[in-house]
Amino acid sequence: MKIRLLVCILFGTFVKLHAQNPQGAKSGNFKKSKIEGIVLDKETQEPLEYATLSLINENAPDRIQGGITDPQGKFNLEVFPGKYTIVIEYIGFDKITLKDQLIRSNQNLGVFELEIAAETLNEVELVGERTEVEIRLDKRIYNVGKDITVRGGSVADVLDNVPSVSVDVEGNIALRGNENVRILINGKPSGLVGLSGPQGLRSLPAESIEKVEVVTSPSARYEASGTAGILNIILKKEELEGFNGSFIVNGGFPETYGGNATLNWRTKKLNVFSTTSLRNSESRGGGIFESENFDPVRFVNEDRDYERNRKSVFFNLGAEYFLDEKTSLTVSGFVRRSNNKSNNTTEIKNLSASGLLIDQFGRYQNEEEVDDSQQFTANFTKKFDEKGHEIIIEFQTETSGEDESDFAENTSIYNQESESLEDQNRTLLQVDYVWPINEKTQFELGYRGNFSSQETEYNVFDLLDRGRTPNTQLTNFLGFTQNVNAAYTQFGQKVNKFSYLMGLRMEKTHIEIDQKTANIYKEKDYTDWFPTLNLSYEFNEKENITLGYSRRIRRPRSWSLNPFRSLTSLTFFRQGNPDLDPSYSNLVDLGYLKRWDKFTFNGSVYYQKATQVIERIVDATGEFVVVSQDPLVELPEFRFTSINLSENIRTGTEFTLTYTPKRKVRISGNFNIFNSETIGSFNGVPLDREIVSWFARLNSSFPLPFGINTQLRGFYFGPRANAQTESKGIITFSGALNKSMFKDKATLSFRVSDILNSSRRKSTTETNDFRNYTEFQWRQPTYVFTFTYRINERKNDRRRNGRGNYNGGEDEAEF
Repeated sequence: MKIRLLVCILFGTFVKLHAQNPQGAKSGNFKKSKIEGIVLDKETQEPLEYATLSLINENAPDRIQGGITDPQGKFNLEVFPGKYTIVIEYIGFDKITLKDQLIRSNQNLGVFELEIAAETLNEVELVGERTEVEIRLDKRIYNVGKDITVRGGSVADVLDNVPSVSVDVEGNIALRGNENVRILINGKPSGLVGLSGPQGLRSLPAESIEKVEVVTSPSARYEASGTAGILNIILKKEELEGFNGSFIVNGGFPETYGGNATLNWRTKKLNVFSTTSLRNSESRGGGIFESENFDPVRFVNEDRDYERNRKSVFFNLGAEYFLDEKTSLTVSGFVRRSNNKSNNTTEIKNLSASGLLIDQFGRYQNEEEVDDSQQFTANFTKKFDEKGHEIIIEFQTETSGEDESDFAENTSIYNQESESLEDQNRTLLQVDYVWPINEKTQFELGYRGNFSSQETEYNVFDLLDRGRTPNTQLTNFLGFTQNVNAAYTQFGQKVNKFSYLMGLRMEKTHIEIDQKTANIYKEKDYTDWFPTLNLSYEFNEKENITLGYSRRIRRPRSWSLNPFRSLTSLTFFRQGNPDLDPSYSNLVDLGYLKRWDKFTFNGSVYYQKATQVIERIVDATGEFVVVSQDPLVELPEFRFTSINLSENIRTGTEFTLTYTPKRKVRISGNFNIFNSETIGSFNGVPLDREIVSWFARLNSSFPLPFGINTQLRGFYFGPRANAQTESKGIITFSGALNKSMFKDKATLSFRVSDILNSSRRKSTTETNDFRNYTEFQWRQPTYVFTFTYRINERKNDRRRNGRGNYNGGEDEAEF
């Protein structure tokens, strides 16, 4: 786009100079005539700057006269008298040609309205929509564009708008309904997805994302972790020279405010980039937990309310230095700190078999959590030619810490204090070598070492009459080490309209579990091979079909291996399983893409079979816990834990249909339906379960009067189930308004999430011993205003496509 723009500008400048002094003409021999006019975008009626006007004389076709339009879309130039063919052009628009135009005196040619070319309709970045999906052999790429429903939000809000991806009421991210998805940032693990899982993504502003790669059939270059697939988040990296950036402030209800600044300074040799984000947000939620114990018959109802406050600071700084035209060194790093406070109120009611109230008591918790992450990355890229022959060496180191303290006040039993101290260190070393043997054949190989260690110290104190006493059933120290060394190779080729990419990856894993308190030490070593195959057939530029196969792994996380208890309430606790083994899956994916002038269809059919499936279950321990001493009340005790079941078979289909009648009007729908069959047993009790579930998403964007753009989104996640639990469907609606200001240098937007306050999870768990019913809401509706101001940037700059070419370390050959 930039090269084409430069050509147009140079061409316009040339013909303008040429028109002022054409070859063979002497000053004063002919009197020039002035012509003027305006060039507009027919749909938006906005002026088109840098549109070209060419006047061609059939008697002297090599002597082209003309010029370019100014910021108001106006042209005003002088030409020699004669008969001309006049051509008005603008990149991405259909040109207008006027033949046999006789010019003998000054003329106003009027207004020319250009229409956008049909083939580029889906390629233009617009307010309130995403650009078209890009299909590669092993992934789909969604350019985030300017989705106004996530303005002032975070990465988690962006992911919730990506087809195939869903984010539940607790912030858990799933791909095609499967939560075992690997999340990468710029192709690598990140401290933003660390000890707290994906919750750290809330520190990264939505405006910093350029695109999201949805990898449902990963090639051998990708790490094998994540049985559902991979979500690779690519951050923006400015390509324009000079200084540019944006400032964003936002505020809303419940009490939410923050801001971020994205700055970039680029020269021919050096590119310096930075992102700073400050966020403060409050959220309110809660739920009910109703338990029925069958023998003896007991009923316990819990009402829980949550008030959370999150404060976070994120700062990223990096520099890219070009040693020469083919060699670059990039260093970058970030620091993140968040301070989270939570006030939880739990009211517990003990009921008789007939439902009469026997006792009532409460538990009030004040939690404070401080998270810190620091990450440094260095990247060396050497290009041997312009055809893609290169070697990339990358080093990354990261430290993360999480300090959590909790005070629990119980109305009928002693109070408790707890503190959890977690520290994690991760180091990554990666080397990728890519050799395009010819224009249609590519070979590559590489190595990745991912080394991590984690220490978790969990201290619990009972506040008795005799003082602060350690609780030996809960206090513990866990050390966890996981080292993964991997090597891969793959070969791809395009033969006419057919392309293939086949690869093989080897990963050697070493795990150490050191439960010092219980004196339990275990080591596990396993070496696995992961073949991949991706095929594609391109019928034409607008239609293709793909077929992919991959083998994946899901490794247990440290908390799921720790055999010590962790309280969630007086009657529920979480306990890990040190004997938990990895789960493996084989996935086959058949995809189809078809583009028309105003419609785009993208669909797939998939089959996945997983073995040694890691499943979370609820288990009645058979024990009773004292929840009141005066009077003495004992209630059944329940345990959350993880086990390996035999297998899970998941079959499904999904499709996305997009209709774009105009550039500022778009309607898109995404539908995914799958059948999940789980087979296995626990303690001799069959846990076989089969259920059909589905989710659908509908997005629409359209303009309103006074230059306002709007976007509405609806999402429905159908009923679903695992080995023990059935959950009802959830429906949510969100919307946003957007208004450009100050000549497109600023934007004001307003968004509402969960308009109907309907984002509640309702689920039932039933075994031979008990039945549990829960309703849970992570957060209530939010209302946020966001103001954006851009420096040396334009909201919809057609002179560039607005996308950086940051190589996230995972790009494959585009056969």
